[in-house]
Amino acid sequence: MDITILKKLGLSDKEMTIYLKLLEGGPISVRRLAEKAKLNRGIVYEVLKTLQEKGLASYYNDTTKQKFVAENPEKLRRLADIEVDRVKNLQNNINSLILELKSIRGQADNQPVTKLYEEDAGLRTILNDLLDTLKDKEEKEYYVYSAKDSSSDIGRAFPGFNKERKKRNIYVKAISLADGGGTHGLDERRWLGTNDCSATFIIIYAGKCAFISRDKQGSPVGVLIENQMIYNTQKTIFLNLWKRLA
Repeated sequence: MDITILKKLGLSDKEMTIYLKLLEGGPISVRRLAEKAKLNRGIVYEVLKTLQEKGLASYYNDTTKQKFVAENPEKLRRLADIEVDRVKNLQNNINSLILELKSIRGQADNQPVTKLYEEDAGLRTILNDLLDTLKDKEEKEYYVYSAKDSSSDIGRAFPGFNKERKKRNIYVKAISLADGGGTHGLDERRWLGTNDCSATFIIIYAGKCAFISRDKQGSPVGVLIENQMIYNTQKTIFLNLWKRLA
């Protein structure tokens, strides 16, 4: 018999012990019950009170003594119903709490999250994030302002990037800030025609904007900003410029 079910119905270890002893022994005095349960009489009295409150025990007077008996085990169904109601209330409370927590998280989501990445390993992390983020998106497209110096850093950090991009059917529109650069498949390119080869390489994708450049020592560095409003603004500016360069 799996008596742990009784614990799930809210009975303590002592309550389970006393209840089972009552079931086994029939009408019984507190003194005798304490002996069988190996508990002192004060504890047994307290436990009997709680069992009576739960509808699992009762007593009657037999001449000069009180005799206690266990109620029909069918009464356990009432405890089960109470537990079901408790769980339902808990679920309702949790659902309300989840909505409140989502609201709090939504407020936090409006705050930009900025991450700094350094060296080739950092650039590769950004590019892998781009691939992983867009692979499951319905709109598999992103936008790039391409700068010559940073383009060479990206090519060195992730030589097979365009191959991986095409494998995942990810499309890109690129605006080259200076002359040079070509297409690799599943992409379009237009040129702004500046002479600045050291400008920042910008990637606009899925609620994020990555800015890739070089630090004072000439090492590649990337800053990734996660924020939907910033993304929307950058995307709007890019697409308007894209149309003008047609």
